[in-house]
Amino acid sequence: QVQLVESGGGLVQAGDSLRLTCAASGRTFRTYAMGWFRQAPGKEREFVAVISWSGGSTDYAGSVKGRFAISRDNAKNTASLQMNSLKPEDTAVYYCAGSSIYSRDDGLFRYWGQGTQVTVSS
Repeated sequence: QVQLVESGGGLVQAGDSLRLTCAASGRTFRTYAMGWFRQAPGKEREFVAVISWSGGSTDYAGSVKGRFAISRDNAKNTASLQMNSLKPEDTAVYYCAGSSIYSRDDGLFRYWGQGTQVTVSS
């Protein structure tokens, strides 16, 4: 069993940076791939980034590649999403999630946090 809690969201201006953190409880955290997803009002939830259990593999949505960076610290049971050069279209609720499979498919993620709001003003 893994419980996830996101933090770090907020209101920023276009071009600013934010760092989201996902704190996990449970001894099995280090065995799970960790992903970040987001959902904007009126839109489907979409994949943002994923990192393998070891941190050795990462994948990004094309819309954030080169601006966002996912990382994890298995000793601290945390996963992070560094978001740079934020744009208004990045505005959404951001969720971290855990999966036993390294994937972009949100249907494969078993554990989810409650989400944190990121709002980027123009």
